[in-house]
Amino acid sequence: MTIQYHKSGDYYLPNLVLEDTEAKPIGKYGRMRKRYLKEHRPVLYTNLLLSGELFQHLEEIDKTCEEHMELLTRQMAIREGVTEQLKAANQIEWVRRMNSIQNRAEEIVLHELVYAEEAQYANT
Repeated sequence: MTIQYHKSGDYYLPNLVLEDTEAKPIGKYGRMRKRYLKEHRPVLYTNLLLSGELFQHLEEIDKTCEEHMELLTRQMAIREGVTEQLKAANQIEWVRRMNSIQNRAEEIVLHELVYAEEAQYANT
């Protein structure tokens, strides 16, 4: 393995190039995770970025968060009696309850997944 260098002023710097990654859009929770890593876990963020695992990690977090949001919302709605009958009878009350459920589910997802310290990355 040979490393190519270029001269910048009086210094020779290595020509480092990240592997090509597919440009897939990252959802809301992936972007939130990226911002969290950048601001609060800069070493982990840099390690993931340089190893080429950052976007895969962000996609995985986003997908997992979306699945958990759907599951938690459905379970809370059933437990609290927010049904289609309520929607037909009183739409305003249904919207109020569903907004409350979605806000609580999102807080759980953010706490457990987006802002979590993951065991597999604990050594950085």
